Amino acid sequence: MFNVNDIKNGMTILFEDNIYTVLDFSHVKPGKGAAFVQVKLKNLRTGSIVEKRFNSGVKLEKAMVQKVGMQFLYATGDSYNFMNMETYEQIDLTKDQLGDSVNYLKEGLDVLVSFYEGELLGIILPAQVDLKVIKTEPAVKGNTTNNATKDATLETGLVVRVPLFIEQDEVISVYTADGKYASRA
Repeated sequence: MFNVNDIKNGMTILFEDNIYTVLDFSHVKPGKGAAFVQVKLKNLRTGSIVEKRFNSGVKLEKAMVQKVGMQFLYATGDSYNFMNMETYEQIDLTKDQLGDSVNYLKEGLDVLVSFYEGELLGIILPAQVDLKVIKTEPAVKGNTTNNATKDATLETGLVVRVPLFIEQDEVISVYTADGKYASRA
């Protein structure tokens, strides 16, 4: 247990039988009334984001979330296989458990898989992944408007907007947080 005044970004807490990670917080001392802490939390089971207000002095419980380094091996249908690189133990996750993360998975990608008391919470992707462009239209000569972009389909099936100079069979970096083009790899 810890005091809500000691809360920090990235902490995982147990609150109302759910596991949350702290995205943002602010200590507020209004001119009139008691101080409180406004917290933005992400539910690690459902992915939903909520805002809560805690009075100063409230005690919260820390959730000890274990993060295990694993490597994505292969996918068969809706099943995705990961292997712990230290123990060689393998686990299968479904497309529903992974959500949008499947758009960034390619063989050999290292990820963190998070567990709470044996319960699988999900995976944590690297900030950027390198993916090959398998389909894109050629650039049109003379199309030089500001920030001109075109669609590109990547090896995982993800479609992103890329600059006109990107061509088919190039490898590009994509941000996993928002699925946007980062740079050439």
